[in-house]
This record gives sequence, C-alpha cells and structure tokens, in this order.
Amino acid sequence: MSPLAHATDGYFSDGYGMKSIGMAGVGIALPQDAIAAANNPAGMVMVGDRADIGVSLFRPDRSAEVTGAGGLQNGTFNGNGRANFLIPEFGYNKMVNPNTSLGVSVYGNGGMNTQYNTNMMPGGAGPVGINMSQLFIAPTWAMKLNPSNSIGVSLNLVYQTFSATGLQGFAGQSSNSAALTNNGTDTSTGVGVKLGWIGEVTSAVTLGAAYQPKTSMSKLSKYSGLFAEQGGFDIPANYGVGIAVKAAPATTVAFDVKQIQYSGVASVANTVSQGGPLGANNGMGFGWQDMTVLKIGVSQAVSSTLTLRAGFSHNNQQIPASQTMFNILAPGVVQDRLTLGATFVRPDKSEITVGYMHAFKKTVSGPNSIPAGFGGGSANLTMSEDSIGIAYGW
Repeated sequence: MSPLAHATDGYFSDGYGMKSIGMAGVGIALPQDAIAAANNPAGMVMVGDRADIGVSLFRPDRSAEVTGAGGLQNGTFNGNGRANFLIPEFGYNKMVNPNTSLGVSVYGNGGMNTQYNTNMMPGGAGPVGINMSQLFIAPTWAMKLNPSNSIGVSLNLVYQTFSATGLQGFAGQSSNSAALTNNGTDTSTGVGVKLGWIGEVTSAVTLGAAYQPKTSMSKLSKYSGLFAEQGGFDIPANYGVGIAVKAAPATTVAFDVKQIQYSGVASVANTVSQGGPLGANNGMGFGWQDMTVLKIGVSQAVSSTLTLRAGFSHNNQQIPASQTMFNILAPGVVQDRLTLGATFVRPDKSEITVGYMHAFKKTVSGPNSIPAGFGGGSANLTMSEDSIGIAYGW
C-alpha cells in the first residue's frame, strides 16, 4: 500500500479512517474503526475485533502566480500536472482478552506534491515540482486500566519517498548541486512511537489525549543538496486532545484540538532568508510555522442500519506571506474544510462507509516574497481540494 499526496493539515492528513474523515478528522476521544490508532492508540481497545479497508480519490487543485519577477518567469501556472491520487487505508484489531487488544493501522501522510509543466524557475528545464509521501505501519497495543480509562502505544514504522524535478536554476545556491534535482525517487525510513489515553468522565462524556514525539528519518541522500541537514526530512512532533459528547441517544458530537510542530524540522521550517546554501544545516526551507488544527464533527444514528456524519475543521496559516516563493513547490495553504459521511450496516453486520471532504479555496499572497538574489518579485499561492472515499469494515 503506497499512499500519495494528501495535503490538508499541512502535509498531514485531515483524518484517518473513513468514519473519522466524515467528521472532519475527529478521533482522539472517539475511536470508530481499526484505523483508530492513527488518531489515538488507546482507542483500539474500544473498537473490539474488527478489520477495515478503504480507499479515497483525492483531487487537489494548486496554482501559483508570479509577478514583477526578474529571475523567475512571470505568469500564472497550473500545478496539476498530476491531478488525481488514490489513498488507501487498512486496519486490523484483535481483543486478546476483554481488557487488552493488539492491532495494526496502516495509513499515510503526504501532500507535498506539485507538477508544473511550465517551469517558472530561473534556469529551470522541463516540468518543475516535487512529490513526497509517508507510509505508516503502526502495530498497536492497548489496554483498559479500569472500566473508565484506557491507554495505548503504537510503534510507528515509517517509509518515506521523495522526488524533485526542474530545479536546475538553484544549482548556484546548493551545497551539492549533483544532489539537488532530477535524481529520481529517493526513500528513507524511521521508527517512532505514538502514545494515547482515553477516559470516560461520565456515560455521556469521553476525553482523550495523544502524543507523537518527533520521528527521526534516515537522510534523503539523493537530495542532500536540496533539503537542510544534508537531506533531512524528519516527521514533526504532534499532539492533541479531544472530547466526545453523547448529546442524545442517537447523536454524538466530538471536538479535537491538534498541534503540529513543523518548526522542529529544519528542512520544513527554515526560511528563505536563513543564509546558508541549500542542503546545509541553515539552508533554505519552506518556512512553515507550527499549526493548530480545530476539528468538530457530529454523527447521527438515523436507524440501526444508517448513521450520518458531518464536520468542519480550521487551522492557522502555516505559510507566511514572506515564504511563498519556495512554497510554489508545496502550496498547502488551505485552512477550512467541510466533510460529510455515512455508514450503512449490512444484514451480515459488516459496514460500508463513505466520506467526502472539501477544502475551500485559499490564496496566500506574497508581495516582494522573492528575494533579490532570485531576481525579486512576488509569488502568490492558491489551493483547494476534494476527496471522496469508501471503506468496508467487518
């Protein structure tokens, strides 16, 4: 299973598991399927024996506008050289005893994907763009400490791929121009953990918390002249808290707050004015700031065989106006998403779940964001997204 671009919370997915996606990605305090470990490992002991498999069709619409430039080419450029992506998901969970579960959740991040068939970069040749994806395989242990509290831990086995094309014009700014662009797909691996807790305060109120430390990844050596720290691209620490409230016997409302610490990864956080050559510890990066994501979702059991879902999420803008030039390659600027979903229970008790997400069009304008060393000018980024998926659970 190889997840591809899926950019909503920066390059983190807007949600993991089709039921969660239908509720704007909430899940820290509301486990609903065997992919629950991606949101909170403690939730696996609450979903029982089950398996889930699904796929989403993801379609981002990204573009960039360059004006007043002396080095880059002026104009409006379509970054949709590749427009459609299939995003798979899989989970399996087994109750070892009434209070302990073992399972595995397989999911992905990505979203740093662009392909501009017109190369606007100085001295560039051929299509320009990048493609980055991350596959998580998360074996998970969870346990009920008592009837009200559960804990869990996932061992995150991470496989990452990256490629870049058309960046020849940056050779003069690179510490290793041979490892800058057009070197095919490179891979890296890493091992991390995710910890979680879920507590039932009352029969109607559940709280949850999850924490994932920074995951160190092996170097992307084919691109050691592009990314800071000689090809470093670690996975940032992230954490969140959630609450789920059973507002009525058939109605559940959930709210999550999540923080992603992009500032802890130099290749993502370093700015265009960092000072060092590309690939150096202080080399230019995307200039992303930390992101706070707010998610609210509601589910309504219409009958014993039909549940409807909806949700909305919002995050702060992690790409400052001063950092739009390098982010032509990764214009993940969307901030507001609306989701819908439904689950149909079949006569054999298996489930079919569908989910839809729309990320509203967002533009970040960057007046004078192209440094004088690159010819000056302004770069403006625009993006919107749509995703529709289906999953089968049993």
